[in-house]
Amino acid sequence: MRVRQPKGAKTTRGSVEVFEKFSDGLLDLEGVSHLILLYQFHNADGYKLEVMPFLENVIHGVFATRAPKRPNPIGMSIVKLISKTDNVLEIEGLDVLDGTPLIDIKPFVPNFDAQTDVKVGWLEKHNNKVNKHKSDARFLNEKI
Repeated sequence: MRVRQPKGAKTTRGSVEVFEKFSDGLLDLEGVSHLILLYQFHNADGYKLEVMPFLENVIHGVFATRAPKRPNPIGMSIVKLISKTDNVLEIEGLDVLDGTPLIDIKPFVPNFDAQTDVKVGWLEKHNNKVNKHKSDARFLNEKI
């Protein structure tokens, strides 16, 4: 199953393997509970400026969505760090395909990253659905 949103994947576990030459950069991650992963949507084929996103049946501009077909196909997920062994991170909340190229890892810092006065526009009506729906069939028969 392809998971579309991190909230729908909150119990999905997986591993992130960091190239050996970058493993020194993992120093001190043991005290961090959550990470921001930036990655490349490597299966995205081209881009669309107007898309029909997950949980919606209306077209929106790609920059008002989290759709993978983007001019710069970069994704972001906040995951829970379970453990670190050498250059491998065991994480929870994984919502990417196997083999997805990782661009960067950053610690999630609530005082820096969590916002309180947030509006989500058209997504407001879908906030409660994300916990119940892991994916839809939109991309099953096409390259993302």
